[in-house]
Amino acid sequence: MKPLFKGRHFITLEEWTKDEIDVLLKVSKDLKKKFLNNKPTTYLTNKTAFLMFFEQSTRTRNSMESGLAQLGGHATFLDTSMMQISHGESAKDTAIILSSYGHAIACRNCFWGIGNKYLREMAAHSTVPIINLQDDLFHPMQALADLMTIQEVFPTTQHLKISIIWAYATTHKKPISVPLSQILLFPRYSMDVTLAYPKGYDLPDWAVDKAKKNALENGGSFRITHDMEEAYRGADIVIPKNWGSWVTNQSTAVVDDLLESYRGWKCTEAMMALANPNVRYMHALPADRGNEVEDSVIDGKHSIIYQEAENRLHTAKAVMVMTMGNK
Repeated sequence: MKPLFKGRHFITLEEWTKDEIDVLLKVSKDLKKKFLNNKPTTYLTNKTAFLMFFEQSTRTRNSMESGLAQLGGHATFLDTSMMQISHGESAKDTAIILSSYGHAIACRNCFWGIGNKYLREMAAHSTVPIINLQDDLFHPMQALADLMTIQEVFPTTQHLKISIIWAYATTHKKPISVPLSQILLFPRYSMDVTLAYPKGYDLPDWAVDKAKKNALENGGSFRITHDMEEAYRGADIVIPKNWGSWVTNQSTAVVDDLLESYRGWKCTEAMMALANPNVRYMHALPADRGNEVEDSVIDGKHSIIYQEAENRLHTAKAVMVMTMGNK
């Protein structure tokens, strides 16, 4: 399989054209088919990637580790608390050294105001691809898997009504990177995107402006509402997920008065009944069950969360094959 993007960094999908994203999706679907048919895909024999995690992970870590193994390579998991980073080693020095040891560096760093800058600093000094496993602003791996799932379930993305909805949760103060990546990507595929959240949970103005521009250029639409019911009404897809108030409040406190005032922002059977009869429920996981969503919804007939989660494997493999390949 020809690595069309060999050496290319994968930090945000905004830096990839639609044609290039389509190639990643085509490769993802091919790799998924081969995986299901137990066909070997050893395209990255003897290739090594370093997986640096500043935070916990389930889907991202395991999709990368198992994915690279299935491609014939090896992934080295690096807990950054056990690296010299914890003693102050710079992103520059880390990138130069690790890139001399292997063929890609993948990193998750979601610290607000730090994560994306850290990945950019590594990219400036690395001789191999830097792959973003989620930062404070972007989660391109998740957005790509979401788009793949949508394309599998719906015959077309054109004027598909998709609502990205803030939901109440108390597990931790979550990054804005998932909804931000979604509002930037989905309008590029002609979807009609609604972003719904209570006041105080805004996304950055520059991201909203870019989402509107992407919609205008690609025949989609983008709007914001602070009415939860309005977001559910008539939707083909709903993605109710919590994100933190980072734009308006940089405190790391998980629970505060603002959060508690919006306990009612929850995905329930009553909310789902407002959507189209064949509405699909999506979530990047892990979901805060009982707070973000009722069990009957996330485990019900409208939910496609496990298909979405599985596609994290196939899209991760596609990104690695296309950026790390031999030929």
